[in-house]
Amino acid sequence: MQALELDAAVALLADGRTATMLARAASLRGGDRVLVEAAAGGVGSLLVQVAAAAGATVVAAAGGERKLALAGDLGAEVLVDYRDPEWPVRVREAVGGLDVVFDGVGGEVGRAAFGLLDRGGRMLSYGLASGAWAGVSEDEAAERGVTLIGLRRPAPDELRELTESALAEAAAGRLRPVIGQRFALDRAAAAHAAIESRATVGKTLLVV
Repeated sequence: MQALELDAAVALLADGRTATMLARAASLRGGDRVLVEAAAGGVGSLLVQVAAAAGATVVAAAGGERKLALAGDLGAEVLVDYRDPEWPVRVREAVGGLDVVFDGVGGEVGRAAFGLLDRGGRMLSYGLASGAWAGVSEDEAAERGVTLIGLRRPAPDELRELTESALAEAAAGRLRPVIGQRFALDRAAAAHAAIESRATVGKTLLVV
């Protein structure tokens, strides 16, 4: 086990425990076809790695070649730009249907991803980068044989264990937090602007 640099540890504190919790809730199995939305983001980039390590076929959805290239480097086998209206068709061509969707975008992207799930599929919505949830109802899911997996707020001891697990995986070299950009503390406003413009990848750190 190697020592973990401070910046990597900071980058994992929130996103690492979230990705770990999502992966456990999804009960990932080898052979699963897994879609990770916002695959170049802080949580998404970790989910790509965790799913690939579990033996899943990872489909990464992100906006732009730079973000898709990063997802590919992290282990995604299929890369689709969700700004292309035909992206669901490309997923169908590549893997048929999906077994798991990690929905970090919501809105139309999340709904389209739901439509790609086969019977027995699982969908976990944890973010709304689009500004809205996917709005999939329990009745819709039941009709298609899909399970919507909700996340409860972990107890303090569970949060600690999730965080420690993510940090241990990183220290062992099995999980790499992506720090895409750093800003001096007095440029915090610029950091927020970069995130809002969706020009960032991975985690954004403020340097004191």
